[in-house]
Amino acid sequence: MRSYLDFEKPVAELEAKIEELRALEVGGDAIAIGEEIGRIEVKAAQALKELYADLTPWQKAQVARHPQRPHCLDYVAKLITDFVPLAGDRKYGEDAAIVGGFGRFRGESVCVIGQEKGSDTDSRLRHNFGMARPEGYRKAARLLDMADHFAIPVIALIDTAGAYPGIGAEERGQAEAIARSTEACLRIGVPNVAAIVGEGGSGGAIAVATANRVLMLEHAIYSVISPEGAASILWRDTTKAQEAASNMKITAQDLLRLGVIDAIVPEPSGGAHRDPAAAILAAGEAIAQALAELRGLDPATVMRLRREKFLAIGRALG
Repeated sequence: MRSYLDFEKPVAELEAKIEELRALEVGGDAIAIGEEIGRIEVKAAQALKELYADLTPWQKAQVARHPQRPHCLDYVAKLITDFVPLAGDRKYGEDAAIVGGFGRFRGESVCVIGQEKGSDTDSRLRHNFGMARPEGYRKAARLLDMADHFAIPVIALIDTAGAYPGIGAEERGQAEAIARSTEACLRIGVPNVAAIVGEGGSGGAIAVATANRVLMLEHAIYSVISPEGAASILWRDTTKAQEAASNMKITAQDLLRLGVIDAIVPEPSGGAHRDPAAAILAAGEAIAQALAELRGLDPATVMRLRREKFLAIGRALG
């Protein structure tokens, strides 16, 4: 069953009417009802297109968080063959919030690292809603080092509200683990491509998104803090999240203009949650193109280009 966001109410009403008419599409009135369904479908599609052509940053944040949006494991299932997941940081334990392993992308060996939010109550709890603990980032760093050792390119799939802020995570060195993972992203001599497929929240996202190419889905968001967190700090009022989102430059369009990301991946009309297969296919094409641009570069050049990319962002925005 499709879940609608608050601002999608006009489309929801039209599509509800279509379903009502389909239930009546029998007997002698079938032709007339079919014509009416077709007319409303055109109207609903146009309304959806117009609505998504002019989303506010806050509305994009809602779309990025949509529960039916495809998550990391959906991308892995469709894009990666022969995937072998690896577990554990070899220091403390396993963290299911970060999925990592090796497989093949269009016939080429790749290392895949991504945050998994989960798709139902059980899986969300198991994956801790995609919010990784220190052992998750240390697992990511371990996999990055393995990929570098075996000269295997890396694909990162970013979808997290941020690193887990619990007391236990802080006691086990959350900040240090994030820094180590970010450092590992920078030092590897193999190409790495990051795709922000939903939320790219804070250091929890940067820890695996420090890549040669950073791609971003059209309605994803990427920010140093959530709009709610920013509103809480600036105004001590989370109800001002919409205002915060409008001023934070969290959308793909803003971040491309600022040079923080390298490309925007178009989403199907109505967002990735309306047609997950099409969204995953588009992301796969963009990832393949990014990897092709980096193929054949020697390790020293890969590292130099990556470092120059992020130093340039600092100079431009500093």
